[in-house]
Amino acid sequence: MKKALKIFSLFAATALLASSCIEETFPESGSATSEQVGASSTALEAALNGIPSQMAQGYYVYGSQTHETDMAYPMYMIALTEMLGDMYPLGSNSGYDWYRNYNTCDREFGEKSYFAYLPWFTLYRFIKAANDVIAAVDFETAPDNLKGLASVAYACRAFDYYMLMVLFEPVETGYTDISAVKGLTVPIVTEATTGDDAKQNARATHEEMVKFILSDLDKAEAGLANYTPSSKNFPDLAVVYGIKAKVYLWDEDYAKAAEYAAKAIETAKADKAVPMTKAQLTDLKTGFNTATAGWMWYIHYSAETMGNLCNFTGWMSGEADWGYSSLTLPGIDRALYEKMSDTDYRKPQFLDPMKYGFYDYQTVRDQAYIEEAPAYLSLKFRCVNGDWETYSVGAACDVPVMRIEEMYLIEAEAVGASQGVAAGVEKLNSFMKNYRDPAYNYAGSDLREFQLEVLTQMRIEFWGEGNAFPSAKRLRPAIYQNYAGTNAPETIFKINFPQGKPNWNLVIPTFETQSNPVLAAQNNPNPTGTFKAPAEEGKFCEKK
Repeated sequence: MKKALKIFSLFAATALLASSCIEETFPESGSATSEQVGASSTALEAALNGIPSQMAQGYYVYGSQTHETDMAYPMYMIALTEMLGDMYPLGSNSGYDWYRNYNTCDREFGEKSYFAYLPWFTLYRFIKAANDVIAAVDFETAPDNLKGLASVAYACRAFDYYMLMVLFEPVETGYTDISAVKGLTVPIVTEATTGDDAKQNARATHEEMVKFILSDLDKAEAGLANYTPSSKNFPDLAVVYGIKAKVYLWDEDYAKAAEYAAKAIETAKADKAVPMTKAQLTDLKTGFNTATAGWMWYIHYSAETMGNLCNFTGWMSGEADWGYSSLTLPGIDRALYEKMSDTDYRKPQFLDPMKYGFYDYQTVRDQAYIEEAPAYLSLKFRCVNGDWETYSVGAACDVPVMRIEEMYLIEAEAVGASQGVAAGVEKLNSFMKNYRDPAYNYAGSDLREFQLEVLTQMRIEFWGEGNAFPSAKRLRPAIYQNYAGTNAPETIFKINFPQGKPNWNLVIPTFETQSNPVLAAQNNPNPTGTFKAPAEEGKFCEKK
């Protein structure tokens, strides 16, 4: 069993070396082997501590500056926001935005691209780290402290497979034929997977994957009943309930999603978790860079290990003067911005076209900077302590993985879908009035329209965090980026689709299909070049 873990890492290495498109060598896994992890409880805890560190590690897969989206977990936060069409690079040259292909799909997005390779192998490397910890503990007989450590690893592995399922399970978009792979997710690799298994490891079905993830979460729930992790850098019992809510929502089991979202809220509230306040949302020095009581699970950037380019703040802060954000100037889609009323606490996170004529923006820069900045620029993610000049200070931040706000919004939709729209509307209005917009009052009665309204609030709430993407892919709303008055910066961004984007179904990289040949006939269709761009204003892209 322990040998299998090493073999899996070698398959990843062999697959990368076989590529004719990307020639960089694949680094050896930095995680401990299961033999080392099992040597003592101290070693086990050290290995577990490495998991949140890896989630915030720059150049995580390659170990060097190879592709600027190689950012571990924050890669998904940025990529999924761009895939929704909710974020644009508003600077003078959108080419500085290494993530823009997630938005535009205008360049190669297929099996040999970084956009296939990095999303796949980042999560499988996370899984490898969790597997090493799980393999070292006999869960049935271990004492509570060791069982608790393994439970955290089970929760992490469940979350990683949830992410893979959402990214790679195909949905209909109208631009590619998914009939041959509909209902398939990704191969399951556990601590018991052998080398021979890995060579013929087919994609699990949706039902198999959901069952597997929930099994991991059941173990995590059992072990965390008598164990509290040392910090919110690790998933605790409330987070386990939260992941269950997310999985059930993806599975469209709305009654269970509502049940576990409520459990997550109540368990987190017992630990004094509350949604972020109006002041916290826009704080000059701590806004979205320092964990608040409602951040149920977060990771942290270390000043000693980050680079000036490969860090979250350097990509997402409209005030930072290092990294790519000073060149790309990340901002919100105009249509999404205009869905916030002037009384919405979140609206000042983005620059209104009227600038100070609309709001007295607080910034660590100066008034001239705000006046010269493009409309809709994001001020959501502030530099730590307001230091916009020194990346090792300003980017040494906390990054949210799960906030209690997500549970409130999941509960609202799930209640509406399982107990009647009126009950869901009541939940949504209560959350919005109490925490985001005192004047908010949704009065719709159609289920689909209500679900899309919850999705809109998720897209606003989790702009730059990516958490709205799974709901969008499940609901497949029309996406409009070319409309009258759009702030899409270039022609390649001016695209419209009737039910999600073609690239919402990521493809499995060549490296994996070469080492696991059964996947060659199970890959998602390449979305590259499947539509004509730009779309006419208000009309959908023609299919090629």
